Formats: sequence, C-alpha cells, structure tokens
Amino acid sequence: MTDTWPYLEVHQSRTHEPSPYAYKLAATLEEVYTDEGHELADVVRGLNTRRVHAPDGQPWTEQSFRAEMHRLGA
Repeated sequence: MTDTWPYLEVHQSRTHEPSPYAYKLAATLEEVYTDEGHELADVVRGLNTRRVHAPDGQPWTEQSFRAEMHRLGA
C-alpha cells in the first residue's frame, strides 16, 4: 500500500448520531454474539432473552430482525 490509499474516516457514512435505541441494540448484539453465537436463531433468542424488543415492542422474530437490520442499514 502507498500513502495514496484512501483513508476511511470514522463515521464517514453516518448521517446522524445513533439513537439510544440503536446504541442499546448494538451493545446487546455484541453481548449476544459473544455469549450465544452468530446464527440468526441465536441472535433472535438472545435478544428476546435479554428483553430487548423489536421497535414495535414485540419479541423479535427472524423476519422482524432482518427487516430492522435492513431499515437501520439504509
């Protein structure tokens, strides 16, 4: 690599600060990945066990988790 390689600025793709919900979800996901695993079923179970619910207040399903990750990543 040379000095001309593009530098990735921290948060360069962020358009706004994450909400308290997004921070809590991210922290809980890190915990779930560490303790439970990376499979979708593990993640959904881990979030529900920790009572970090979907935005509508309902327990997570695989479909609601996929939809929320898509929404947050847009």
